[in-house]
Amino acid sequence: MSLGRRAKNWMRVLRVPFEWLGIGLGILLFSWLPRRAMLFVCDVISRVMYRFDRAGRKLALFNLRVVQGTDEVKDLPFAKLKTTQLAPPTAREEKILRRSYRNMARTVGHAFWTCRNARRRVVEAGEMCEEGKRFLAANRPAVTVSGHIGCWEILSQLAFLEGHPMMSVAKDIGTSGMTRLLMKSRTSIGQEIVHADGAFRPLMQGIKEGKSLGLLVDQVVKPKNGGVWVRFFGRPVPVSAAPAFFSAKGKAPVAVAWSRPLPDGRYRCEVVNTYSPQEAREVWKLTQRCIHDLEGVIRRHPSCWVLNYRYFRKVPAAAERAQLEARENP
Repeated sequence: MSLGRRAKNWMRVLRVPFEWLGIGLGILLFSWLPRRAMLFVCDVISRVMYRFDRAGRKLALFNLRVVQGTDEVKDLPFAKLKTTQLAPPTAREEKILRRSYRNMARTVGHAFWTCRNARRRVVEAGEMCEEGKRFLAANRPAVTVSGHIGCWEILSQLAFLEGHPMMSVAKDIGTSGMTRLLMKSRTSIGQEIVHADGAFRPLMQGIKEGKSLGLLVDQVVKPKNGGVWVRFFGRPVPVSAAPAFFSAKGKAPVAVAWSRPLPDGRYRCEVVNTYSPQEAREVWKLTQRCIHDLEGVIRRHPSCWVLNYRYFRKVPAAAERAQLEARENP
């Protein structure tokens, strides 16, 4: 084993107690705070994170400039970002970056905060738009699609309160024990959370039983794990094709939605677009359309998106790029 890999393994071992401490304090602290106090603590944490997360700030600036279509990053491969010096952020860009960190901290805080008195607190923290209520009332089950925009945690919670049994997917966060603890806290309102590994069967069974699905698609999913290559702000990215697949198989319509932050710190779930199960039969086409829908929201509200995630780290092989271009130009 190389020295670098051995050091990384030791860092993982040493990190475990701090991860448990952070999650434990998060659940203990946030779950007992009033909503405004929780938001205040999240805002303080976000300012500290922004101050010390140097690598994350650079990544967030890169992603923001990809969204804006800035010439500086137009032809810059993600692999060269670490060794490339980006121009300092403008005053407007820095404001967006700070708000993105704040939004992320508030979303995590909301997840911990709703561990206690979940139903009452979700009602206190958010609302479903009228179009969303009509869609959910008319379609059971449904596949709801979103990204890491606004407070993505509250979307399935609000749909659950509209009478839809909801299932969502969660990836590992830190250790397996910490992942189980977080998943348990996220199910406090009654929705089901399944692990990303092996999620296909429970989700398929769930939609057959009339349960609706809440899926996030703005993250990297390798083709061998069910991803398809699409264009995301002009760059090839492999994302999950699960919404289209489950919609077509389960004959459930798709709603692309997001939770808009309101001035008082609450959220409103807004529907961006809807698609029929017939449209979902064209899996790649629907997946690309969902990504385009999210692009529109992100362009209008970049500060609501998690900017410090490595969305563009994967590069398609020649055959994958050729397949993508053939799909774009049939």
